[in-house]
Amino acid sequence: MKSKSADKKRIFFIDEVRGLAVLCMVLYHAFYIFYSFFEWGWAKSLFDFFMPVQPLFAGIFIFICGISCTFSKNNFKRGVILLVIALGFTLVTAAVMPKLGFINCEIYFGILHFLSVSIIIFALVSGFIKKIPPAAGVIICSVFYAFTSGVQNGVLNYGELLVFEIPDVLYEYNFLMPFGIYSPSFTSADYFPLFPDIFIFFAGVFAGINFAKKGYPDWTRTEKIPFLGFLGRGALPIYVVHMPIVYALGYIIKLAINLI
Repeated sequence: MKSKSADKKRIFFIDEVRGLAVLCMVLYHAFYIFYSFFEWGWAKSLFDFFMPVQPLFAGIFIFICGISCTFSKNNFKRGVILLVIALGFTLVTAAVMPKLGFINCEIYFGILHFLSVSIIIFALVSGFIKKIPPAAGVIICSVFYAFTSGVQNGVLNYGELLVFEIPDVLYEYNFLMPFGIYSPSFTSADYFPLFPDIFIFFAGVFAGINFAKKGYPDWTRTEKIPFLGFLGRGALPIYVVHMPIVYALGYIIKLAINLI
């Protein structure tokens, strides 16, 4: 049973924002599955509608994860456990599902891979990170986010002031795909390379460090939308099970339609 003291310490606003991002993620993936596997036109329309805002709720999720790392006492352990789960996803989607007839579902470096590696990196450099003033850290992250945002297009640049072309030879192989460098043949159903999004994660870390020093506002400790808070607290298990559940739901609906 949850104690009142635990409730006072919990930042419900973070749970609820994470929950909103999780809800958007589930709907986005549901529309993708419904149109790609069941060929429902309405789902394609909704998927296209949600596509422009997908980077926004993904970015919110990553930023919140960065904040949450400042609460943990053992981020290295958290990151390793999450990486094992992520590699399990790769094994299932790349080796098992294609044999069952599911194609183009391989996940080589998805959101779980990205978050696990980001958390491990933070655990290794946390001593250095905590010495940087949070405001300066956020500014640095913003600069490097902009600088690395063109990695997948073969450039590191900051406007027209600073432009470096990444050697084309690196894009002939896939061993650098965690960094956003991959060959034209590379595909991943869920793909979140470290660059540039790791700087969103670290911006969240710096925000969390700032709040830890100055304290969270009282309004962040008040539960406002319990359903979103529930989704936020269960983000990992929801991510693990939501896609097979959505597919099963779609299959049941398709059977029901065929019986009518």
